[in-house]
Amino acid sequence: MSNQPVNGSHYDADQIQVLEGLEAVRKRPGMYIGSTGINGLHHLVYEIVDNAIDEAMAGFCDQIQVDILENNVIRVIDNGRGIPVGIHPKEGISAATVAYTILHAGGKFGGGGYKVSGGLHGVGASVVNALSEWLELTVYDGKHIYFQHFDRGHYSEALKIIGDTDKTGTTVVFRPDEEIFEDINFVYDTLLTRLREQAFLNAGIKIIFTDHRDPENFQQEVLHYEGGIKSFVQFLNQNKDVIHPEPIYLYKEENGATAEVAIQYNNSYYEVIKSFANDIHTVDGGTHETGFKNALTRVFNDYGRRHKLLKDNDQNLSGDDVREGITAIISVKLTECEFEGQTKGKLGNTEARPLVENMVYSGLDTYFEENPVIAKMIFEKAIGAQRAREAARKARDLTRRKSALDSGGLPGKLADCTSKDNTLTEIFIVEGDSAGGSAKDGRDRRFQAILPLWGKMLNVEKARLDKVYSNEKLMPVVLALGCGIGEDLDVSKLRYGKVIIMADADVDGSHIRTLLLTFFFRYMRPLIEQGHIYFAQPPLFRVGRGKKFYYAFSEKERDKYIAELSNGSDAKVDVQRYKGLGEMDPVQLWETTMDPSNRTIVRVNLEDAAQADTTFTILMGDKVEPRKEFIERNARFARNLDI
Repeated sequence: MSNQPVNGSHYDADQIQVLEGLEAVRKRPGMYIGSTGINGLHHLVYEIVDNAIDEAMAGFCDQIQVDILENNVIRVIDNGRGIPVGIHPKEGISAATVAYTILHAGGKFGGGGYKVSGGLHGVGASVVNALSEWLELTVYDGKHIYFQHFDRGHYSEALKIIGDTDKTGTTVVFRPDEEIFEDINFVYDTLLTRLREQAFLNAGIKIIFTDHRDPENFQQEVLHYEGGIKSFVQFLNQNKDVIHPEPIYLYKEENGATAEVAIQYNNSYYEVIKSFANDIHTVDGGTHETGFKNALTRVFNDYGRRHKLLKDNDQNLSGDDVREGITAIISVKLTECEFEGQTKGKLGNTEARPLVENMVYSGLDTYFEENPVIAKMIFEKAIGAQRAREAARKARDLTRRKSALDSGGLPGKLADCTSKDNTLTEIFIVEGDSAGGSAKDGRDRRFQAILPLWGKMLNVEKARLDKVYSNEKLMPVVLALGCGIGEDLDVSKLRYGKVIIMADADVDGSHIRTLLLTFFFRYMRPLIEQGHIYFAQPPLFRVGRGKKFYYAFSEKERDKYIAELSNGSDAKVDVQRYKGLGEMDPVQLWETTMDPSNRTIVRVNLEDAAQADTTFTILMGDKVEPRKEFIERNARFARNLDI
């Protein structure tokens, strides 16, 4: 593509502005990419892809190719204008070299190169370069091909011409530095989720994502959605029963800013709202999301009163009522985004709220007037949610009255700890009475509480909150934790800092874990978000010979201990497979699974709420076919299943 002007301005070397140097990046990488763990590793790819997306938003790029090559090398190719290669007026070197070696140097600080940009900090390219073992930059400017090689952010040769071309674009190839990162193995599905988001948010762009690392497991996705965020909503709802087949789409442009919203209701009891500002996922919401929610509640109640769907003596619908079963994407593109926090998790621009609020109110009001049948179906869903909320309130009040008469409101089977300091305390939710007995006898009762569960509990994926309050399997959990559920949840009242699910290492145990995790995700999500939910890791085997024995947590570990104990001879080694926690005596359970100085516990993290919603819908919802496909696709990852 040619080097075209944007709003009368050329994108050239003069627009690469320098703010400060690069020396701190390798010393404190977490300040720039969040962490040196798996999230920070993937962030490197996002930064380079975001530069290509900025070219797409400016109208100069329609195809991006992302490859994971052998040895975890990343290659990103775009057909944009090509990063400027002219000599920078202040630095005296190529503008491309400036962008890749000097922190806060880029075309996104008001030089006119970009009207709208996601990479507002301008640190992306230089940070990736600094944190890579090596990086190679190739630029095509429609006349020449330019090339430069970097080692850990440094270069020995300047940008040079290596050939001629009539095409434009930029190619970046890099390998993350193993001196910096704990693990440089990229996760295909993690990158795929992010790249798919970018393709949805920029209608028409084509992103080709390929994993070349394993020839026997070659993976490729072509991400191309002409429907934009309407297609995004349909994708998120693909395993749900939708109330209206075509998403509601609203768009508005005002004072150089744009807002678009896509909405589709389904028959679930939960909301999925994803908001974006300049293609950056605002996980903590912000002014655009606030405007959306305000308008949604107001338009439902105003339309409902006007058309007698709400009677004069009916209560107004609440925000929770009108959002039950909604899947919505909110995307704003602003000239200057103001994000709160270093991770850009929350949008702060005040002008985004009225922009979205006015658009959603007037747009939905018009849509309801023009589509009264769909409007009525959505209203019936919201009114059903309101009735269930009232039923849940009555059930909650009844539960409180009952528990006030019981022993301090705690469930009878709970073996509580003596400490009240929730920075120290932990509760083990244990499957079955026999395992519960071993856990009670083996624990340190100063800070460890035990709550045994028995029988199959409610699958909350198919139940509203009022059903939870009447469920004898789940209410002991709610009462023991003490922080409430749903809209009444108050994490500050949580009685235990760690909530540890301890179930058998078999299919039934996995089912119990999944049911409990579904419950926590749907009704106590902040406990997951704030890192309070854990899985215990009991051993699978006891390997012994004579008086010497080991506990093994995998088949590989079991075989290692067998080899060690047999010492190359034919001596008999005893191997016991633990099929249930109840097979271990209290001392064994303490030593292997409960002793903080010796155990392994796994914290449950929530990286992508919408992706988690999709997974829970597949695993715990009504539709069989998506669940079957999920199992077939992931069967190769299953280990140590005792069926």
